[in-house]
Amino acid sequence: MERIFFHPAFQPQSVACALADALLIAGTLVLASEVRFASLNRLVDYEGLYLTLSVVTLILLLCAYYNELYQDKGYQQRWTEIAARWLKSFMMTGALLAMVYYAVPQLLLGRGILLMHFPMALTGLLLWRMLFRWLIRRSPPVRVLILGTGCIAKDAAQVMTSSKQDEFRVFGFLAPEAGSVGRVLAGTKVIGTFDDVTRLSTELRIDLVVVALEDRRGMLPVDALLRCRTAGVGVEEAASFYERLTGMIPVRSLRPSWLIFSNGFKRPRVHRAFKRASEFLIACAAIVISLPILLVGAMLVWLDGGRPVLYRQVRVGEEGKRFRLYKLRTMRQDAETESGPVWAASNGDPRITRVGRFLRASRLDELPQLFNVLKGDMSFVGPRPERPCFVDQLKTLIPYYDERHSVKPGITGWAQIKYGYTSNVDEAEKKFQYDLFYIKNMSLFLDIVILLDTAKVVLLGKGAR
Repeated sequence: MERIFFHPAFQPQSVACALADALLIAGTLVLASEVRFASLNRLVDYEGLYLTLSVVTLILLLCAYYNELYQDKGYQQRWTEIAARWLKSFMMTGALLAMVYYAVPQLLLGRGILLMHFPMALTGLLLWRMLFRWLIRRSPPVRVLILGTGCIAKDAAQVMTSSKQDEFRVFGFLAPEAGSVGRVLAGTKVIGTFDDVTRLSTELRIDLVVVALEDRRGMLPVDALLRCRTAGVGVEEAASFYERLTGMIPVRSLRPSWLIFSNGFKRPRVHRAFKRASEFLIACAAIVISLPILLVGAMLVWLDGGRPVLYRQVRVGEEGKRFRLYKLRTMRQDAETESGPVWAASNGDPRITRVGRFLRASRLDELPQLFNVLKGDMSFVGPRPERPCFVDQLKTLIPYYDERHSVKPGITGWAQIKYGYTSNVDEAEKKFQYDLFYIKNMSLFLDIVILLDTAKVVLLGKGAR
């Protein structure tokens, strides 16, 4: 079962693809050098061999990552789609390598080697992907029983039976009473009661039993589940299973005890100190680098709608403390004069100016928040800070909502790359489930993944509202 329960940012199949791709890229580069020089001696004597191999491999893998070859089951796409994405990746790599070689000429291997390497690597990568896709499709799905018939049980079944989770086969639900047998929930039948879990696990050769009970008191068939576990059948709590499968935590059906006793929510002092120090230094450098862009953006805002060009808005931060968040103004000056604070419109907001629409789509309106990071009000990565009036409303409607203020808010976050902006309470709840996942699992590794995905979202212009 370990092959399923991987970090949601990187599924094991994607990691296997990336590792194999890296070996193929480096191996074909060495092979191209052998063909070019007719001897490995010249290449072995080359002083920057390992650095050059690493640079070419890393850049090509990064371009493949940005072309969606490692996300959303990219390894299962049609071969024509895979070929097109790899061609785009090689074109991007060529352009980036040209800039790298211009900046660091010592890394240049020669055009002859690269011209040989690209078609060799492309052929090898396509053949490997076709083989990997064939192997994945031949692997048997995980056979699942769901213990329970409530909301979280139905949510888990819908996730597992969706097209993106085709490694599972849900055989059915188990209900507490026989009267529910035969009902259809989320497209799947109730095939038995709790008392049948041991028998059905054996008869159906079940790999995993997902326990999805809203209330366990006097309901949980402990002895039967223990027999399943000792017989080699996996038993997983629905909330943990759903979390690892989707990268979000289902707050509606969550018990406080699960949050208290589950792994995560670690805040090592060393990690916090390192994060603060590194963010301070990076923010200083980023402000210097982005200052010309910020000045141009401010001038465009001024030409389009006059002053003020900088928008200051009170937001709720760590431990509920309020601070002023800085943004380039993207709405009309009278945007909230009549209506007051309102959610952003889902299909575009008429209050947004022409320049504001561009700034939002490119995320350039967020650049002034580098000063919030410098001051310590925000981090680069974390839940997006919300306005006090919306926080007061959402705290009464969404369970555990106040827990998002246990960490510093961020310019970007797990919820931003997975869900984007929100325009109503239901969307805010969905987004909070991603925020809670980040708070529970926050780490340097997850922050890097979020920053890489954020750069991809900005470059591709996705998710702006």
